[in-house]
Amino acid sequence: MTHKSKTLATWLALMLGSLGAHRFYLHGKRDLLAWLHPLPTMLGVAGALRMHNLGQDDPVAWLLIPLLGLMLSAGMLTAIVTGLGSDEKWSARFNPGEAVQHSGWGAVIGVVLALLLGGTVLMGTLAFGGQMFFEYQIQRGNR
Repeated sequence: MTHKSKTLATWLALMLGSLGAHRFYLHGKRDLLAWLHPLPTMLGVAGALRMHNLGQDDPVAWLLIPLLGLMLSAGMLTAIVTGLGSDEKWSARFNPGEAVQHSGWGAVIGVVLALLLGGTVLMGTLAFGGQMFFEYQIQRGNR
């Protein structure tokens, strides 16, 4: 078993958490949850590309873009939970039998960035979803 760094796991969740990179790092390529991350993320990216190409009136893009926002937010939440966890519990779970290594400022900086980015992405996703819902209701009422 190789040593697992809490700081590296935090940064993987921050940078590539929506694709499951942190889970691949921690649990290996046989982790089913890691393989479930890329699909909704790619669907959300496809929705963003559809909206870019077809405009804001595309209802398929309305449904797909929030998937991207939710997966990005989930990655940020994972970075926060990972980075704020105690070093002792981390060591017991992922590095049993080894001396506890303290994560230091690298994990803390990753948590701060995840809070900033995650809050921004989540609020943007909620605002976009709400706007599209109400625009749909208005269009439906004008028929």
